[in-house]
Amino acid sequence: MSAPLSSELRTKYNVRSMPVRKDDEVQVVRGTYKGREGKVVQVYRKKWVIHIERITREKVNGSTVNVGIHPSKCVISKLRLDKDRKSLLDRKAKGRAAADKDKGTKFTAEDIMQTVD
Repeated sequence: MSAPLSSELRTKYNVRSMPVRKDDEVQVVRGTYKGREGKVVQVYRKKWVIHIERITREKVNGSTVNVGIHPSKCVISKLRLDKDRKSLLDRKAKGRAAADKDKGTKFTAEDIMQTVD
């Protein structure tokens, strides 16, 4: 269950998205709760939703419950980093750098000149 990173984190780590984890800080970018920010309280994998603090609704009996939000409708604004997550960021950034290096080198100048002749 991944969510895209914010533009600042995307430029910092050279990674587009990451799996959402408890204690990440996210901002909702779509739906009724658009613009609301908070810390991830629970990742509910069975229902494919995350619960964010301060995004709750009141039930008929008066108790409050967290509202489930799909992670693709959120942007991660602050990551909770540990050694496993840092290694994942390094691995993803390395693969992306290798792909960017090869980009645009499909044809050489000689290939283009041969097709013109």
